[in-house]
Order: sequence, then C-alpha cells, then structure tokens
Amino acid sequence: MTIRIALAGFGKIARDEHVPAIRAHGGYELAAIISQGSTPDLGCPVFSSLTDMLATMPGSVDAVAICTPPTPRFAIAAQAMAAGLAVLLEKPPAATLGAMNQLVALSKRHGAQLYTAWHSQHAAGVAAAKEVLVGATVKRISLTWHEDVRKFHPDQQWIWEPGGFGVFDPGINGLSILTRILSESLSVRSAELLFPANRQAPIAARLTFDGGERVADMDWRGTGDEEWTISIELESGTHVELNQGGAKLLIDGVAQSLPDQAEYPSIYREFAGLLAAGQSYVDAEPLRIVADAFLVGSRKLVEDFV
Repeated sequence: MTIRIALAGFGKIARDEHVPAIRAHGGYELAAIISQGSTPDLGCPVFSSLTDMLATMPGSVDAVAICTPPTPRFAIAAQAMAAGLAVLLEKPPAATLGAMNQLVALSKRHGAQLYTAWHSQHAAGVAAAKEVLVGATVKRISLTWHEDVRKFHPDQQWIWEPGGFGVFDPGINGLSILTRILSESLSVRSAELLFPANRQAPIAARLTFDGGERVADMDWRGTGDEEWTISIELESGTHVELNQGGAKLLIDGVAQSLPDQAEYPSIYREFAGLLAAGQSYVDAEPLRIVADAFLVGSRKLVEDFV
C-alpha cells in the first residue's frame, strides 16, 4: 500500500534529505508540500498551511513529515493527528518536554501514529555500537560535537531565538546516539552554556553527567573540519568510538565493517514499517537531556555573533 505523505516545512533538510528518501523508497507518494516560502515544482500541490491542505484534499494524505523549526511543530502535529494523519517529527521533535508529552497523549487519543525521527540514530555504526555495549560497564564517555554554524545554518535566524536550541540543534544529534546505544540513562550534573551577547541561544556548551568521567562538548564556532565523535571506554578496557556522526565505528582502534546505510532512507523504511504495524516510536530522552542542561546550566556571555 502506498503511503501518501505531505511535507510541512520546506527548508534545506526537506529538500536535501526528505524528498530524495521519500522518492527512493518506492512505498511513498509525495502528496503535498506545506510551505510559506518558495518551493520547486515537485509534481504535487503546495499549500501555505495544513488547514488549507486538509480542506482542499480531504482523505488524500496518510501522513505528514514535519520539518519546520521546533517551535511551530506542536500545533501542526496536533492538528494533523486530530485529522487522523500519522506524524513524523524531524529532530528535535518539540521545543519543550511538555509539548512532547502532549503530542504523545494526542497520539493515543486520536489513534494516530507518532514517530520521532532522530536521524543520527540511523547512522551506519550506531546499531553495531549498541550491540558491543549490551551488558558492559561504562567507565568513561566523551562526546565532541564541533562544527561551523555558518556552514550548516547560513542566515538562519530562528536557531538563535528562544526555542531555537542554538548549539544543541546539532549537539542533540550526538545525544540521540548516546540514548540509543547506552543501556543506562544519562543524568546531567552540571553544564556551562556560552551565549553570544547578542543572541538568545548558546553557541557552545559543555555538559558533565553523573556516574564518573562523562562529558559532552559542543561548539558551533569551528572553522575547520567538523568533528562529530563519541568515545566510550569500558571497565573491561575496550574502547568504542563512533566517528563522523556515527557513520564509522572503531573498536580498540580497529575500523569495523558496517552496512551501507544512509540515515534518511533508513528513517523512511522504519516509518513505513511502523505504519504497517500500527505502531508509534517516541524517544524523548535527547530532548530531556537538553532541557536538564538549560535547567542546571550556568550562563556565560561571549563575543557577539555577527
């Protein structure tokens, strides 16, 4: 059965990742785009709002993938589920934990499936790393997520506004990998959040977790190659390292053979499987960690971002 899916929000991630993955799968039809900006001709109708789409083509869409910035996602997802549509949420799935909890409740109330699509959890090395860590005692964890905001978010102002997440927009990708591969929950003990004096969201953050030597370092001020690395040392002495955002896995320094797996095609395969089974998948742990970091974090002002 073909899944008729609409895309709500048509920025870079929708253009570069969602559309190619939808078209490559074979089990989806791109039924509509919802966007208030200009969109290319993709052979489907374009609407300025979900309300207009539902009124114009009732019963013609099965699911909506929401690719807007975090803050407006709740209203769109709530309306979609009330209309009986399955919902795929880009990361982060909501701007707050309260909104995420409400979406879960609405999913159950309306019998609509809900899927939190943490794309980094679908990187090629993540499943294999999880297998290595099953039953193991973790001694040290180090997460490094450094990149250049101008490269990945050129001229995007929403990321600097309240609810835009700042450096946690990319950093939450690393946290989503940790929540997938670790058997234990992470508890934030302290955090230092660096805010440009002229912005409302942090440009860098350093988190320390309970349970020993466990740190996460995120920085948006990188000027060279990005570094997306998770390093885990076990009590047994085994060293597990995920590089390139989870695309490569090293065990004790030896690169492991991994499946040829791209993140967004994997997302749409999993979403199709959930729809066929009538199931939802919700992982709010990465969002919870970010919320905890803001709750306990100390704020430090740094130079203006220009």
